Amino acid sequence: MPAYVLARLFSAVWVALGVASLVFFLLHWVPGDPVEVMLGESAAGADREALRHALGLDLPLWEQWGHFLLALLSADLGHSLYNQASVGSLLAQRAGATVELTVAALFIAVLIAVPAGIVSAARRGTFIDSTAMGFSLLGVSLPNFWLGPLLVLAFSLGLGWFPVNGRGAPWSLVLPALTLGTALAAVLSRMIRSSLLEVMSEDFIRTARAKGLSRARVWLRHGLGNAWLPVLTVLGMQLGALLGGAVITETVFSWPGIGSLLIEAIQRRDYPVVQGAVLAISLSYVLINLATDLLYARLDPRIRLGAA
Repeated sequence: MPAYVLARLFSAVWVALGVASLVFFLLHWVPGDPVEVMLGESAAGADREALRHALGLDLPLWEQWGHFLLALLSADLGHSLYNQASVGSLLAQRAGATVELTVAALFIAVLIAVPAGIVSAARRGTFIDSTAMGFSLLGVSLPNFWLGPLLVLAFSLGLGWFPVNGRGAPWSLVLPALTLGTALAAVLSRMIRSSLLEVMSEDFIRTARAKGLSRARVWLRHGLGNAWLPVLTVLGMQLGALLGGAVITETVFSWPGIGSLLIEAIQRRDYPVVQGAVLAISLSYVLINLATDLLYARLDPRIRLGAA
C-alpha cells in the first residue's frame, strides 16, 4: 500500500506539471497582450516596453517556462500581473468559497440520487422507474450555463426566494449548489439503480430472502451495502469533475471562488493567476481520485493496490 500511494503521488506531480505547462504555452499562444490590458491601447510604446521588461514578458518563451517550472519546484506560484498580489494568497482567499459550493452540491446530489436510485431499482419497469430515469436523463442533458439562469429567473426574479448572485446572504448558496449538483445527481441515481439491480440478482440476496428478512432490510442493508463500490468510483470521478463545473456555475452566479478568479484572470491575460488556478483544480482532481482508490481498497479487502 505505501508503495502504491507514493507511486500515485509521484504520478500526480507529473500530471500537475504537465497540465500547468500545457496551460502556460496555450496562454502565451492565444492572441492578447496583458500589458495592453493593463495600460490600455493609448499607452506609449516606451511605457509598454518598460512594463513588459519589468514583468519578464520580453524574455524568450522557453526561458519564461523555465522560470515558471523553477518557481513551482520551490512552491512559488508567482504574483499577479494585474495587482502584484501573491497567486497563493489569491487562491487561498477564493478556495473556501469553491469548497463550500462543491460540498453543498455533493450533498444535494446524494440527497436526490440515493432515494431516486433505490426507488427506481425497487420499482423496475414501472411508471415510477421511467419517470425517475427520465428526470435523471434530463439532469445530465441540461448544461450549467442554461440551468443556472433558468433557476434565477424562476426562484430569484420570479418568486423572490433566493438572492440573484453573490455570497452575502445565507440562502445564496442554494441555487448555485442546485445548479452544480443536478448533473451529478442524475449520474449517481442511474449508477445506483444499475448497481442495485446487479447486486439483487446475486445468490446471497436469495439467501437473505429465504431467511425471512424484510424487504426493506434486504434492499437497504444487503443490497445497497454491497452496491456502493462501483457507485463510489463514479462519485470520486464526478467529485473531481464538480471543480471543473464550478467554473461555469461561479461565473453565472458571481460566486467568489477559484472558478470566477480563473475567468477574471483569463480576461486580463493574467498568466500566473491562470496557471495557479488550473494547477489547483488539476491537483484537487488527482488527489480526490487517489483518495477514492484508497477508500475503495478499504471497503473491498480483495483489492491489492500494492500490486497495481
